[in-house]
Amino acid sequence: MGKATGFLEIDRKDRTYDAPAERLKHYREFIVPHDEAGLKGQASRCMNCGIPYCHNGCPVNNQIPDWNHLVYESDWREALDNLHSTNNFPEFTGRICPAPCEAACTLNIVDQPVTIKSIECAIVDKGWKEGWIAPQVPAKKTGKSVAVVGSGPAGLAAAQQLARAGHSVTVFEKNDRVGGLLRYGIPDFKMEKQLINRRAMQMEAEGVQFRTSVEVGVTVSFASLQENFDAVVLAGGAEDPRGLTIPGAELPSVRMAMEFLTQQNKRNAGDDELRAAPRGSLFATGKHVVVIGGGDTGSDCVGTSNRQGALSVTQLEIMPKPPEKEDKALSWPNWPLKLRTSSSHEEGCEREFAVLTKRVVGENDVSGLECVRVEWIDGKMQEVAGSEFTIKADLILLAMGFVGPRKQGLLEQAGVELDPRGNVKGNVVDYKTSVDNVFACGDMRRGQSLVVWAIREGRQCARAVDEALMGVSELPR
Repeated sequence: MGKATGFLEIDRKDRTYDAPAERLKHYREFIVPHDEAGLKGQASRCMNCGIPYCHNGCPVNNQIPDWNHLVYESDWREALDNLHSTNNFPEFTGRICPAPCEAACTLNIVDQPVTIKSIECAIVDKGWKEGWIAPQVPAKKTGKSVAVVGSGPAGLAAAQQLARAGHSVTVFEKNDRVGGLLRYGIPDFKMEKQLINRRAMQMEAEGVQFRTSVEVGVTVSFASLQENFDAVVLAGGAEDPRGLTIPGAELPSVRMAMEFLTQQNKRNAGDDELRAAPRGSLFATGKHVVVIGGGDTGSDCVGTSNRQGALSVTQLEIMPKPPEKEDKALSWPNWPLKLRTSSSHEEGCEREFAVLTKRVVGENDVSGLECVRVEWIDGKMQEVAGSEFTIKADLILLAMGFVGPRKQGLLEQAGVELDPRGNVKGNVVDYKTSVDNVFACGDMRRGQSLVVWAIREGRQCARAVDEALMGVSELPR
């Protein structure tokens, strides 16, 4: 590496945030990036550790030590090329990926991992600023056409790779804008949407056609795609939310997290959210909000509720509270189980663990939520006798994850075989489904997962499609 003793001389220092009181006034990103000198110092901490375990942690196979070294040497252009060789959209992962690479970093054994995610984001942001990122138009066309259903990270990655291989690619998106959950599931304060717009413009210049407000299986039939395209890629995500099956869950103010988050993102874009809100506008303003679900989506609901002016926000998690610090000997270099506090939690939130909801209180609408504390014994949940309590609630947001892709419309018409979990069945070698010339990738194939896994699967699926159409492929895996 460029500075063999860097990790001994320089402590980890990650990006900082604007103060909560200031960032709660808006929906813009609030990360304060390093200057170049600071980034070079952080990059110099990357060890010549022999076996780069960060590679094992990174699903897209980013060559992390290589571009850390290039940043240390101030060779930003080469660092950008290296980064793009494995990741189509590092500005997405540099903002919303949980960074399993940092968990796997050798320096994480002493809680001082290299700031990999921050450096990745800085490289691509500098690339856009300097004008180094341009469309990569193929030298020749293959004469083959591919339909990609879904424009989330998996669909976008597959479409871009296939277009660069010379195929004619059309992306079908049921929403009015491309991006999938990147667009309408991730709050703007975590990732501003002009980042998606910019990539979409690049892809259009590379030959990708986007057909928005077109839902395959509803607006157009799946059979028409099979008739008009040489191959079809299913990348529609895992959008079927896990519901709440307790008395009172049918009350009007028990709502899905994605409905809440989507509406706010539409407001930020200047849209009339009511066009996609059959149950009316949804606000946390002046309300006691309870978020059920302790993951990232629940955290996003917390941050959005606070920006809307909620009176209080409580987040419930059915699992026990994780330890503050993981057992390195047990977990490293794998993703550890430990308490994770997001920037949204820091802005104001009560967090309750090992809590089971029993009944939504209210006659015409929500007024509270009856709960009971639970304990886990030998992997089985048991209610704690006498621990019942009621939380005041005016709005309950369900952020309990997703059970798989929606079956109505697209998958019913496609007739593809599903795996035991209800996802589209396909392996990670050729990504083929049970239907000829139909492929599947991303959350639609693997179930609810991370953006970085979606990009990986989109890229690998694109190579499989290219190979199926042409006999050979020069696209990377």
